[in-house]
Amino acid sequence: MAYDIIIIGAGPAGASAALFSAKAGKSTLVIDNDQSVTKRAWIENHYGVDGITGPDLVEIGKKQAAKFGAEFVQGKAAQLNQAGDGFQVTTENGTYEGKYVILATGLSVDLAEASGIQTKPGTEPRIKTVVDTDAQGNTSLKGVWAAGTIAGVSMHTIVTAGDGAKVAINVISELNGARYVDHDVLKA
Repeated sequence: MAYDIIIIGAGPAGASAALFSAKAGKSTLVIDNDQSVTKRAWIENHYGVDGITGPDLVEIGKKQAAKFGAEFVQGKAAQLNQAGDGFQVTTENGTYEGKYVILATGLSVDLAEASGIQTKPGTEPRIKTVVDTDAQGNTSLKGVWAAGTIAGVSMHTIVTAGDGAKVAINVISELNGARYVDHDVLKA
């Protein structure tokens, strides 16, 4: 099966991107190696949350995305190759095909560099290298986008989650051929 969107990484950026893409009705696969730095965090500066462990925040995000149909597989993405009108992502457990890919790999640029995607020096403390993206999240490889820390935004969970949502909205808009907006309203 070819997915509309494959997201690599299920931390705040990846899970947020998955939530938006699945809720928009796009077939969404998330490949995660369970190495999110958020899993070591205690968070008290996330809007709307009175304090939460990083592992709990990551699990809630994954559950929200799964509720709308996002699929999750455990594994490390080892290769990213162009294939036809999309991409193949290979893990130790299999190969997956998708039209678009969103890299949300946090601190790791290994897959991006191995795929020939342009990187640049990071600006955050302890972040040496990030993927070079435009303001929408496009990388130098058309059809591959980047969100969160790997894309050079601040590694605070609320910022990376917002960036994941932004990039997903941009990918959904490209898939739809028109700007996508997702606004829920209170039920009367």
